Amino acid sequence: MAADHHHACACCTEHGDGPPLSYGAPAVWKPRYSRRRDSELTADQCVVKGRHFFVHGLIEIPVRDSGDTFAWGVWVSLSEANFTRAHGLWNDPAREQEPPYFGWLSTELPVYPHSTLHLKTHVHTRAVGLRPLVEVEPTDHPLAIEQREGITSSRVEEIADVLARG
Repeated sequence: MAADHHHACACCTEHGDGPPLSYGAPAVWKPRYSRRRDSELTADQCVVKGRHFFVHGLIEIPVRDSGDTFAWGVWVSLSEANFTRAHGLWNDPAREQEPPYFGWLSTELPVYPHSTLHLKTHVHTRAVGLRPLVEVEPTDHPLAIEQREGITSSRVEEIADVLARG
């Protein structure tokens, strides 16, 4: 039997019934990097040692039987050129016209039987204030299949249960 889920949004502290429809995962970051001048971590972007560049985005998955959208908060590595371009346009409304940026998924999502690290992605910028949409390359990886085909409310419950157990 699925657990009775209640949650508080980490962003706005609003309480909700049922399992959360969004989860976040940390970037490839070690606390000691915060002392380096060539490293920075914000809620949206991350630079490690001036050589590794990441943006925080959402992998959105339709929940077929409810009309909701489940979202994984993930970090994606970008090339230095693409990161510099995305960073320069971060607060510019014109960023919506940008073509997607190629990136590598840099977040391990523990509910899948195969690693999610280094899956190929395309990062689509959206309106200022919205996290980028991360599109996983269409492969036979379970995450890619779920993004393409959607999941059920019972799968959302299963994900919540697995993550609650840690």
